[in-house]
Amino acid sequence: MPSAAVRQPAWLDHAWAELGQREIAGRASNTRIADYIRRVGHPDLADDATPWCAAFVGACLERAGIGGTGSLRARSYLAWGVAATEPEWGAIAVLSRGCNPDLGHVGFLVGVTEGQIVLLGGNQSDAVTVEAFAKERLLGFRLPAEGAQSAQASEEPRVSGFDRSLASVLASEGGYSEDPYDPGGPTNKGITIGDYAAYKGEALDASSYERLKAELRAIPDQSVAAIYHGRYWQPARCPELPSALAHFHFDAAVNQGVSGAARMLQESLEVASDGQIGPVTLAAARSRPVRVTLERYAKIRRRRYRALSHFWRFGRGWLARVDRVLAEAQRLANQTNREEASLSSSLPDDVPQSQSMESMTMADDANPAFPTQPANAKWWGSSLTIWGTLVTALSTVAPAILAVLGFDVSSAMIERLGGDVMTVAQAVAGLIGTIMTIVGRSRAAVPLMRRPMSIRV
Repeated sequence: MPSAAVRQPAWLDHAWAELGQREIAGRASNTRIADYIRRVGHPDLADDATPWCAAFVGACLERAGIGGTGSLRARSYLAWGVAATEPEWGAIAVLSRGCNPDLGHVGFLVGVTEGQIVLLGGNQSDAVTVEAFAKERLLGFRLPAEGAQSAQASEEPRVSGFDRSLASVLASEGGYSEDPYDPGGPTNKGITIGDYAAYKGEALDASSYERLKAELRAIPDQSVAAIYHGRYWQPARCPELPSALAHFHFDAAVNQGVSGAARMLQESLEVASDGQIGPVTLAAARSRPVRVTLERYAKIRRRRYRALSHFWRFGRGWLARVDRVLAEAQRLANQTNREEASLSSSLPDDVPQSQSMESMTMADDANPAFPTQPANAKWWGSSLTIWGTLVTALSTVAPAILAVLGFDVSSAMIERLGGDVMTVAQAVAGLIGTIMTIVGRSRAAVPLMRRPMSIRV
């Protein structure tokens, strides 16, 4: 524990607040855990079945105003920030996991013993917990680079979904304009004078109009991003949509209104169209094929544009905008599909590759005595060798066991079946068991695997 003079890092405040968050068994997902994954830039993988130790670390850093790696791989933090030569309270600890150099675990250091380090981390026994790990597994401690607000693990800076979509919107909106046919009036970078006045918290009237218009002409990029994020990105529920759909939906919200975009999205998903995106709409958006939804959405947007009275003036540009943003969203959907396929084929960090997505946990970290079974192992119950041996043993031992238990196999049964019949039956059973043993042994090609069984008496 730190001394009273040591101030707890801001990211630990957020990490401790999540203590106890746990995966939900079955098809349901803990929305809090899904939010960790979504927050670091992977809305399409936002499910507690996805390995999430790195997402937990990244989400806590993001909430503290420090950029993480944006990756779901624990070892991505080995190249993040700067190395800490000594254990430091709250430092990010990166651990190995078995012999596979692609696997690992990551968490926040909160204690050290003679042979172990204690981490506050996610995906530890399927939850946010405090657990101890052997020091031999430690690959390194990392801290944020001094004065850095964003330390990235990759050579290229990570672009968030909002940044990418905002850049696309600004490419369509252009610079300052004051078209008399534009009902929004003076506009710069897609922001109307009315939007700007609301952002400033001022009334738009004759006394403020010219001043606000002059300010709008010189609006800084930070204010532009803040307005788009607060007025469109968040109200349109874009962070909760699949990334490709969020990209297209954000553009619609900006150009056709948040409520109008919500109705078009709902129509494309064939759910009740009330202009309010709630659990039903979000569930449909996450479960339907994104490319199909995008095509339907684009068709509806074009139809809405054509119904506007000033389509003759702006229609060509509007339709070109839909086509361009649709192409961007489709490319993003293809990229997401490739990332998901890669994630499924090489499970990142938290689990051996022989485990399924549904069984991904950090439980083995707390129980290293249980070795990983071979990926190509088969259940012992499907082995001819095992069953052949059992049949042979039963045919030989069963009569003696039955006699001990009080079953008479020597008088009434022998009288009824005949001694010769019993002898022949035992001989045939033994022969069959022996043949099964030989065949099973000759066919054996893979090691056997343990599978839990229960016997009811």
